[in-house]
Formats: sequence, C-alpha cells, structure tokens
Amino acid sequence: MDDATIKKIVRESYAQIAKKSGCCPISCCREVENQEKDYKKLRYTEEELKSLPEGIFSLGCGNPVALASLKKGETVLDVGSGSGLDCFLASMRVGEEGRVIGIDMVPEMIDRAMENARKGNYSNVEFRLGEVENLPVADNSIDVVISNCVINLSPNKERVFEEIYRVLKPGGRLIISDIALLSELPLTIKKREDFYVSCISGAIEKGRYINIVEKVGFHSVKVINERIFPVEYMEDDSATKTLRVASITIYGAKPQNIIN
Repeated sequence: MDDATIKKIVRESYAQIAKKSGCCPISCCREVENQEKDYKKLRYTEEELKSLPEGIFSLGCGNPVALASLKKGETVLDVGSGSGLDCFLASMRVGEEGRVIGIDMVPEMIDRAMENARKGNYSNVEFRLGEVENLPVADNSIDVVISNCVINLSPNKERVFEEIYRVLKPGGRLIISDIALLSELPLTIKKREDFYVSCISGAIEKGRYINIVEKVGFHSVKVINERIFPVEYMEDDSATKTLRVASITIYGAKPQNIIN
C-alpha cells in the first residue's frame, strides 16, 4: 500500500470508531464498548477514569500522562488525540495556567473530542485538525509531547518525530506509548488493511524505533515502560504464532542548547 492509501484507510476506519458505527477488530484499537476492562492493563487508575465525563474512550496501548511528570503551567501536545482522554488527564495536571493541544487527522474524532471538552468544561484544552506528519503547531512552543498508540499508523515515522522535535521547546521532552515489534512481521500481516488499522502492520522493530527518535536529534532516549502485547486474539494463527509484539513507552529530550 502506498502512503495515500494507508492514510485513507486509517482516516475512514477511525471515523467509524468516532461515530461508534464500527471498530478496530484487534490490538490496541479494540471495540469501544469493550474497552473498560482493559484500562487497568493500560495503567489508568479508577480515580482518573471517574474524573472524566461519559463518552470518552481510549484506543491506546499505555498511559503516557502517568509517566510524563507534568507540571503546573506546562503546554502539552497530544499527537493523535482521539476522543481526548489523555488530553483531559493532562489538563488536570498542568492546571488552569497550563494548556493542552490535541491533534488528530480525523474530523469525526475532533468533533467527538470537542463535545467531550464541552461536557467536561475543560477550558485549557483545544483540538486542531491536522496530520501527525505536518503538525499545525508553532516552532519551539511545546513543553511536553505525548502520544498513545498512534505513530505506528504513520507511513513516515521519521517525519513525525522531526515534527515533534520542531514544535518542542529547547529542553522539552516526549513521552510516547506505542506498539513495537520484537520479532519480524510476517508478509501476510504486512499486506492486510485490518491489521494496519489495528496497530500491527505499521509497527516497526523496537531498536529501529529508538534509532529514529535519536536520529532526529533527541537525547537521553530510553524505554521507560514495556510489556508484551498479547496477539493470541488474532485469527490467523499460522502467521502470528511466532510474532512477538510489545507496548512500549519511550522518553526523549530535546537538547537545551541547540547549535544551528
């Protein structure tokens, strides 16, 4: 599949999720109505979930906000913000003097998130329509970038991290939860649209993922959380019996003193 086809498939699939008329069949993007039982595995606390208005769901594979050490007054960018769950949790941590911006390429997701923001009266959160490869955010304007099981969906991951680097202030940091491969991806899975939308076919090997983050300029890059991601629910046992997938959370920092 070429890049345009991949983006079209992802956009259409997640539009259906936003409207609750469809679902991702597998992986981190499980059916919205069945998500509640998985929140503890993603490390969301019961207290956090009770603080949110109804209608908010996570399609993620971790909880980057819990590991971001957010401070009052910081500006946070959520790359691929979905229905807004991580944005709203971040908004509570940065306080009224802080700011949270959510970016998503799916208009239906933006509409859903904005409605959730109105219901929860989140005055320090805004949502913008845009692609992760071309973030509609000013240079050097963000303290912390978070993302939750989204970058694997991009066909140009290096470009995504270049954009994250651009928008971060010197000394800013990223905390990204995503799917990474611990074994080679079978060709039969690479070619399947449903596995791409479900966060598997677009995933890359963990070492390569870290190398990309370092290549664009981040330092102190490290995996701060990792767990094996179950694949037994996949129906094609012959193709997946040797597949090993992990949910990882990566930390990186933009240098404080940048030499042009």
